[in-house]
Amino acid sequence: MTARITLPRPAGGAEELTLHEPAGWQRPATPPASRIAYAAAHVVADPHADNAPGRPARLDWDATLSVRRNLWSWGLGVAEAMDTAQRGMGLDWAATRELIRRSAAEAAACGGRIVAGAATDQLTGVPDTLDEVVGAYVEQVAFVQECGATAVVMASRQLAALATGPDDYLRVYEQVLRETSTPVVLHWLGDMFDPALAGYWGSTQLDEATKTFVSLIQAHADVIDGVKVSLLDAEREVRLRELLPPTVKVYTGDDYHYPELIAGDGGRFSHALLGAFAAIAPAASAALQRLDAGDTAGFREILDLTVPLSRHVFAPPTQYYKTGIAFLSWLNGFQPGFTMVGGLHSGRSVPHLVQVFRLADAAGLLLDPDLAVARMRRYLSVAGVTA
Repeated sequence: MTARITLPRPAGGAEELTLHEPAGWQRPATPPASRIAYAAAHVVADPHADNAPGRPARLDWDATLSVRRNLWSWGLGVAEAMDTAQRGMGLDWAATRELIRRSAAEAAACGGRIVAGAATDQLTGVPDTLDEVVGAYVEQVAFVQECGATAVVMASRQLAALATGPDDYLRVYEQVLRETSTPVVLHWLGDMFDPALAGYWGSTQLDEATKTFVSLIQAHADVIDGVKVSLLDAEREVRLRELLPPTVKVYTGDDYHYPELIAGDGGRFSHALLGAFAAIAPAASAALQRLDAGDTAGFREILDLTVPLSRHVFAPPTQYYKTGIAFLSWLNGFQPGFTMVGGLHSGRSVPHLVQVFRLADAAGLLLDPDLAVARMRRYLSVAGVTA
């Protein structure tokens, strides 16, 4: 029986939507070979716990790890404890440590690829010295590596608040890179994802910031596996690819332009480390299978269909994209309820999430239409929306 639902229109009134059948993508036998692809996974809050703003995060561990096993089953790697997992927006360091430990053990058990974020969020407030920032970074990088994951050195709010110019960034990162036991990934997160990171690398002028970033990488390429760039600027990412040593990978974090950046220009291309891939995992997997087969047109055909959904989920204020990813996870049955640590399930409006539902359906990403309709009706009822 075809699934149908009556949805409110943004300007008033209602319309009936007849859902598409799921696309029926097949899980791959092995991970993609032509590109390395990580999905930045979200965390599932324990619905019985006090996950209010400012309270310590309490997770539903079974559901959180099940989300990761699903991503690995599609041949994707997991990017753990990144901003998608609400680093700095509800997930505290104590919960982060346990998340990394459990996920790394799960990855080892199933042979899944994993990287994990290392930041400085165990510090409270603005530190007094750059050495404190270095120490915090070194502690987290060492912990990630001891757990068996590749460390992603995330942008630091504490460093952004303390640094007075490019030299301070170079000093901190150079000391951290000297301490690493294995190659790391550097993460440049734009201020559209976190306003506290404005002026990162010592300048609000992106050309100047890029010069500092590239100089660091060129000087330490032997301990840098790659860079994750989350600036939502495809042209800048393409230019950056040309400036980096050939041994340093670019992992796109551009949730607006990922199809063309991953496909490449016939010369260089980007690998992927994307929050969007957590929302579109089956489609991303199917597209990468096409790319492995040399079918770039088929790759684009599948991924291009997902871009309207991703652009909407990551629409400004972009830092609240996590709400859309958790909502899709709930609609698809990967978690028992639509609740988030830090109360972030309130981060998007009813009209926004109704449009997430529409666009996910259009992309074939509501995996069980009957379940999705039943849950959407419950959400609308609780929100006070009546047909």
